[in-house]
Amino acid sequence: MKFFIDTANLAQIKEAHDLGVLDGVTTNPSLMAKEGISGQENVINHYKAICEITDGDVSAEVIATTYDEIVAEGLELAKLHEKIVVKVPMIKDGVKAIKFFTSKGIRTNCTLIFSPGQALLAAKAGATYVSPFIGRLDDVSTDGLTLIEDIRTIFDNYGYTTEILAASVRHPMHIINCAKLGADVITAPLSAITGLLKHPLTDNGLAQFLADHAKAAGK
Repeated sequence: MKFFIDTANLAQIKEAHDLGVLDGVTTNPSLMAKEGISGQENVINHYKAICEITDGDVSAEVIATTYDEIVAEGLELAKLHEKIVVKVPMIKDGVKAIKFFTSKGIRTNCTLIFSPGQALLAAKAGATYVSPFIGRLDDVSTDGLTLIEDIRTIFDNYGYTTEILAASVRHPMHIINCAKLGADVITAPLSAITGLLKHPLTDNGLAQFLADHAKAAGK
């Protein structure tokens, strides 16, 4: 399973890269704003900076919601760097735009997926990735992991090559469960990824090793 980091923070992206687990980056206007990035030129330069850190795909989200505007904006984003994947919302005009981008060899990530039917439509249109938002489903008392399982079954039934990119991942167990269910990718904040490092028995075992070493060394 591939690990993407969901942020626009360059320091966090570099930390994930240095850790050796970074396969790509997803970001969006909200995450850009959180880092104080505003203005078209600054946003463009920030995307380019992200592409220079990671070796994998970088999802760049369109703001537009009508077909012509999505296509125009997506074409401009795709020109920024070969690593850019155009992130398109799951709406009718978005699906139409995904079909267009696919015909031009431009990779896409269909975002805001909340049902198997939406994922199926995006896959049929040729989306490179679909992004089911599991955490947001959990927020409304719906099991987001069931959505991952259902999409995996449908894609496997018919041989779709669209990758399942589990989004809105909140904690380490989301990551583990997505891996068990066969998600191709997860995108998560750095805290959820580094949370996989932690276990109390590891901490206790290391403390004991160090204490025994100090005793043996006469310290």
